[in-house]
Amino acid sequence: MKNTLEYKGYLTRIEYSVEDRVLYGKIEGIKDLVNFESDSVDQIEHEFHCAVDDYLQMCEDLGETPDKAYSGTFNVRISPALHRKIAMQAFKMGETLNSTVERAIEAYTNDAPGQPAEELWQTAPTYSGNVPNVGRATSNPLGYGKCNAGSGMINYA
Repeated sequence: MKNTLEYKGYLTRIEYSVEDRVLYGKIEGIKDLVNFESDSVDQIEHEFHCAVDDYLQMCEDLGETPDKAYSGTFNVRISPALHRKIAMQAFKMGETLNSTVERAIEAYTNDAPGQPAEELWQTAPTYSGNVPNVGRATSNPLGYGKCNAGSGMINYA
């Protein structure tokens, strides 16, 4: 089952709220929190597109960049055995541990020569978790989100 959508380079994971009986998602990779929802399977992708379009328009109107800034540093928790294995591989290659991990991530995301990302994705575990901070807040003082068709709602926080 595929529950991830992509539009204009932005991603979302569609989830279902049993309590509210709606499909919902959150735009990933942006500086702000933008949720959207629909009680219709046929409309949820349209609501995602509208949420992205409205958010991009709002950012343009405000003169801001929409994309979340990434620092280039993050913590990775792995087993001690795997830590040792990658450290020894880095030593054999005459590289730092950071360089070796960076090359591995580049290969995994298909930005460098090596194993195609499709092959890696087939063996990678999938993540399915709850999207935090999803609610029915409708605070929208600038009037964005009017693209909704039917029951959908776009929330800006």
